[in-house]
Amino acid sequence: MAWDWEKLQKQKMSKGPEAPQMGDLFDKFKGMKGKIPGFWLIILIVVILIILSSSFYTIGVNEVGVIQRFGKYVRTTNPGLNLKLPWGIEKLSKVKVRLIYKEEFGLRTVRPGIRTQYASSTSYLDESLMLTGDLNVAVVPWIVQYRIKDPYNYLFKVRDINNTLRDLSQATMRLVVGDRSINEVISKREEIADQAKVLLQKELNEAETGINVVTIEMKKTNVPEPVQPSFNEVNQATQEKERMIYQAKEAYNKAIPAAKGDAEKTIKSAEGYALDRVNRAKGNASRFLAQYSEYEKAKDVTRRRLYLESLKELLPRLGDKYILDEEQKNVLPLLNLGKEKGVEK
Repeated sequence: MAWDWEKLQKQKMSKGPEAPQMGDLFDKFKGMKGKIPGFWLIILIVVILIILSSSFYTIGVNEVGVIQRFGKYVRTTNPGLNLKLPWGIEKLSKVKVRLIYKEEFGLRTVRPGIRTQYASSTSYLDESLMLTGDLNVAVVPWIVQYRIKDPYNYLFKVRDINNTLRDLSQATMRLVVGDRSINEVISKREEIADQAKVLLQKELNEAETGINVVTIEMKKTNVPEPVQPSFNEVNQATQEKERMIYQAKEAYNKAIPAAKGDAEKTIKSAEGYALDRVNRAKGNASRFLAQYSEYEKAKDVTRRRLYLESLKELLPRLGDKYILDEEQKNVLPLLNLGKEKGVEK
């Protein structure tokens, strides 16, 4: 097919001028370099802007700035606008000292929130599987929350701070769990967390990590899934044993104090009865001796008084009394005895 050269030229003219090529631009720039006296001035301004932009920096309210000069630590700057030497001389590292970080062991957070969702702990058994003091195996997941206390130590004293923290946390938790029984590990999680926090902080201070442990949170502790049925049966048997012991102690505490109370009551009653009898006998003896002494002083008067007092006590007990005249000869009046009360009624 033959080319229509004239037609092709017309199409180029209709599209406008052709875009300049990179080589043409470079040649034009080289030609203009000698003609423009402010070229080096522009380069100087650009360099000054780069120096100024790398010299001024801002530190947030929850962080501090660590300055290194040729790799050596120089100073720590506080929040706000600060100044340092340009890039290449001094280097800035920002450390968030108020932010609380966390490291998870035996679990991982899937979705944070009010009800945080965690990944299955079976995927991280190498972190949470531990041997207890009574030679049982427990799954112990936990979370370490910490804050950076010393930025200098945090950046320069330890090569790999995160792995160091995780290694020390696992060693500390295994030490604490290894001193306790499986029941204590399951039921006394807060006590274990407090003890582990103290020991972990001591280890971190000795390693000069610059980390301050805020809290250790123990998650649900259990035994591995293959042994859970057997472990539950053992717990049920232990609980049944304790329940029977408590019932026996309850019955003992009810029966023994009651028997002791009855015994004390009987003893006190006998002692009271004996004391009453002794006092009564002493009183009767004293009264008799007093009467006898008075009787010795006036025998006739005392004899009469005793006689009258005896009749006073005796006559009310005899009921109706009838006094007959010794000269009574007729029996007829005796027939109406006892009928006077009936007539009165």
